[in-house]
Amino acid sequence: MDSSAVDELTHLLFDGDERDRVHGRWRALVAGEDFAYRPGLTPRDRAELSYQRLRLVNRAIPSAEALAYDARRLAALHEWTGFVDGGLCTLASIHYNLFLGSLLDHDGYCRDLSPYTAMRRTGVFLCTELEHGNDVANLRTVARYDRGTGGFVLHTPTVGAQKFMPNTSLTGGPKTAVVAARLLVDDEDQGIFLFLTPLSDENGHLPGVRVQRLPDRTGTPVDHCLTSFDQVRLPRAAMLEAAHGRLDANGRLTSSLGNRRKRFLRSVGRVTVGKLCMSAGTLGMARAALAVAVRYAHHRHVGGAKVGQRVPLTAHRSHHARLLRSLSTAYAMTFLQRAVVDRWTAHDETDREQREEVERLIAVAKGWITWQARDITVECRERCGAQGLFPQNGLADLQLNIEGGITAEGDNLVIWVKAASEMVFGHESGPGRPVRPEGRDLTDLGFLRDLLASVERIWQTRAREDLRGGPAGDPVGRWNATSEAALEMVSAHARVQAADALLGAVGKARTARGRFLLENVARLFLLDQLRAHTGDLLASGLMTPEQVTSLHPVEGGVVADLAPHLMALVDAFDLPEEFLSRVPIAGPDYVDHYRPAPDPALRSALGSRSLAQPTMA
Repeated sequence: MDSSAVDELTHLLFDGDERDRVHGRWRALVAGEDFAYRPGLTPRDRAELSYQRLRLVNRAIPSAEALAYDARRLAALHEWTGFVDGGLCTLASIHYNLFLGSLLDHDGYCRDLSPYTAMRRTGVFLCTELEHGNDVANLRTVARYDRGTGGFVLHTPTVGAQKFMPNTSLTGGPKTAVVAARLLVDDEDQGIFLFLTPLSDENGHLPGVRVQRLPDRTGTPVDHCLTSFDQVRLPRAAMLEAAHGRLDANGRLTSSLGNRRKRFLRSVGRVTVGKLCMSAGTLGMARAALAVAVRYAHHRHVGGAKVGQRVPLTAHRSHHARLLRSLSTAYAMTFLQRAVVDRWTAHDETDREQREEVERLIAVAKGWITWQARDITVECRERCGAQGLFPQNGLADLQLNIEGGITAEGDNLVIWVKAASEMVFGHESGPGRPVRPEGRDLTDLGFLRDLLASVERIWQTRAREDLRGGPAGDPVGRWNATSEAALEMVSAHARVQAADALLGAVGKARTARGRFLLENVARLFLLDQLRAHTGDLLASGLMTPEQVTSLHPVEGGVVADLAPHLMALVDAFDLPEEFLSRVPIAGPDYVDHYRPAPDPALRSALGSRSLAQPTMA
């Protein structure tokens, strides 16, 4: 494969001319020995190591504030650190986005942020509670305005109101939190706001702050805890204020927003960027898993058809076809992530409808990318057999870490249900032009894309019919009748958005070889997505019987065209050679890692004589 084609793919995958600014620093960082796998650590040691690495990240950047404001670079940080340390990925999201980002979004320029930007104190974010996760708008933690002092009293009124899972232990050093609490002024509920709350110092947790460490969870360890407050007094400056909510000198709330729900959503607005970070972290994990699995497939040889013959795993269609389908999805995921970040950074903050549309797209993309990342890492682990079970080979923790991303910043199913409810009537699906299958070829990318868009429209039509036909006077019953079709619509919508992003990259390819590869990657992705929907498309007259029966051989031909370029497609992921050289099965000499160590007694008997040379009697 011409290296120029790989270079072009890398250029397109990683933000083009912005590649070095957005990705270069993080790629160089994870290549260092400080980010190498450390065997034999206890869960608490691993959690401490993640905090040490967070400080390395902080020392590598010129400005923590600038990073928090730059969604593109912030997401890229997660994309590159996730596959070397899932705990670091979590901590970075909390410290830079949820904590520091929230401070900056709420008149942060009025505060001294140096303890957090210099990481003398680590920032944490306390929002969800034991009884309130995705319904966090109903949280019970209270911050009561004290007219006598002008400050607040932060309190946890019930066991279910304990903050659930924040990293508030003493691991990692002193910490300060941004706490979401219900503001009470003269017993009147003013809605949920954020309050800056010191949690610990060099001597331990501060008075009134109660922290109980949770049991170790699956995946890379993080110091998750239950956290509660017993009448903790906070100064007036603790409340994070902006146009959506301020208290005047008389304790009267003024707001640019009309209701408590809108004020709450504005207060926790950093969750949207958090979704971009979760997508990015799991995306990086999926690409790393593919890079390892593809290299192992080239190095691992098995018995061939003839006696004594040895062939690589990649020789078998049953092996390389699965990896190629996962690769095509990973390319679509990457370009979708780029497109969604572009939309977010370019949207008009003052245009409410545009903002809501972009936030919905981010939620839909987050669900699809994280779910696909899990499927890809499971596939890659299985393709590496038992070798994939050993943490030193870089695959064992990835699926479990992705599980955290699936749940974080809004559980995938819940945020898709919200998107589905908005899109049933608030969005028009479909290809935008009549689809006439006669004379069309299944290698035609435009035709394949329109078929996938038609799948979205089919499910939207069903969802609308289900909603209209649901039981009258029973909102839950009507939505229950609608939700399955509506969720299928969202799933198809995510795939159409990914296909459009991938096809956009095809249009930017300048070399013949690069375009050939991207076109076939896009073709394989679209054919793979359509496979489960040919019955609906046939019934709707959008595919002919001949096209349905030819889909399998056409897809097989695309796989055959791409199979010789399997390694080039993962080389374009640009993983640092230093990282790959530390993963035993990613190298051709992986068997050498299992050579028996010399017997210590024999080494002692031989003294200084080399075990590599025969000795004479």
